[in-house]
Amino acid sequence: MHPTVLVTGATGATGAALLTALEGRDVTPRVMVRDPEQAARFPGDVAVADLDDGAAVARALEGVDAAYLVTPSSEQAAERQIRFADAAVATGVRRLVVLSQFAARPDSPVRFLRWHAEVEAHLATLPIERVVLRPNLFFQGLLAFAEQIARTGRFAAPIGDAAVSAVDVRDIGAVAAATLVEPGHAGATYTLTGPRAVTHPEIAAALSAATGRPVAFDDVTPAAFAEALAWFLPPWGLAGLVEDYAHYARGEAALVDPAIEQVTGRPAIDITDFARDHAGAFTGAGAA
Repeated sequence: MHPTVLVTGATGATGAALLTALEGRDVTPRVMVRDPEQAARFPGDVAVADLDDGAAVARALEGVDAAYLVTPSSEQAAERQIRFADAAVATGVRRLVVLSQFAARPDSPVRFLRWHAEVEAHLATLPIERVVLRPNLFFQGLLAFAEQIARTGRFAAPIGDAAVSAVDVRDIGAVAAATLVEPGHAGATYTLTGPRAVTHPEIAAALSAATGRPVAFDDVTPAAFAEALAWFLPPWGLAGLVEDYAHYARGEAALVDPAIEQVTGRPAIDITDFARDHAGAFTGAGAA
């Protein structure tokens, strides 16, 4: 019988990438979703469970050999992940792969990195095979600017000319799949980055080359960035995002790590590859 792998966050970027990466492997994926209406999107084994419903989470974990844990961004994210990890231990899950974040540490000025560090510290106390994935900034985050880029040929962020070793979520999914089902990863913490650190002007140049249209990057102040995003982000999320970008702007996210190639056997996806593969989104010709 194939081992059962529970995938949380299947409607999000990394969960969807993981499901794709699990195709062809000798496992039975079980998708966990919050909304019963979302369940219809997924064929096969689907569990409907809210992370705040302990009984439903326990049912979703029954018979699971390995689980991938990612939660929606919220002020309760660390608490929810810790409860899920405890439930995984209680139900006999053998291995837990958790999505953390690049540079997570308890004394970070970035709240998201402190929250991830809290979860990592708790995982270290549990009797379970655990793997921590620490990805850097996602290339796919650029898709939030796709409509703006298609319409105006510009995008903005408070980062200056600082370089960031941003990563493609497809690589995150590939590493998650490998660490969920292959031996030799228990106790590992993998920092996941792209093959090089790139500046936002270099990202704009890659998008220009891929789309055949001029794309420009504008460096803006943190206050202007926050004002532009305030209409759809809650105050805590907006403040955390500004902290994230201050971290990038200080040059603290330029490290390039070989973990993706070491785990998957192939080089990490470059910004030029991402731009080529998603060119349609940045011209208005494809969905973002």
